[in-house]
Amino acid sequence: MVRRSGRRPGNQDTKQSILESARKVFAERGFDKASNRAIAGEAQVDPALVHHYFGTKDELFLAALELPVDPRKLIGPAVAGPVEQAAERFLDVFLTVWDDPDIRPSLLAVARGIMDPAANRLLSEGVLPVVIEPIGVALGIDRPAERMPLVASQVIGLILMRYVLVVEPLASMPRDRVIATYAPTIQRYLTGDLP
Repeated sequence: MVRRSGRRPGNQDTKQSILESARKVFAERGFDKASNRAIAGEAQVDPALVHHYFGTKDELFLAALELPVDPRKLIGPAVAGPVEQAAERFLDVFLTVWDDPDIRPSLLAVARGIMDPAANRLLSEGVLPVVIEPIGVALGIDRPAERMPLVASQVIGLILMRYVLVVEPLASMPRDRVIATYAPTIQRYLTGDLP
């Protein structure tokens, strides 16, 4: 039997290989500079297979994060209704997901991975433009590229203190109190005056 050289054809292992390569390329180059072609090259597969398995680069990025829920599907309730109460709705959806004991372990793994200094580009060049900024766009706020990283700073701090480090009293604070505490600051970042 003659062995073929070149790129591997598609099989069950190919999808996993693409995901592993995507994590590496996104971490090294950031979201903007990573391309499906570069990820295919790293995985030693035809670029058409990346598109076949994952479609767009956004889809591949979210798959590479291995999130247990698609955050884009969760933003609907957060952006429905008056923009003046968007922070409360956003926090309600956020806490519902993070407080779910079946989902939290996977989210913790993702949070720890994103907070690793070696993967900081995944947050700044991937999660922010693919997951966070579209919320601001959907809300119709001005300057979403400036406002949504401010929102993310509060949310990441909340994740770190409540779920990763489990710092009291925040870790056991009732959700309505967390919302009442964080919503005014997040709402100011969404719709208030910025310097």
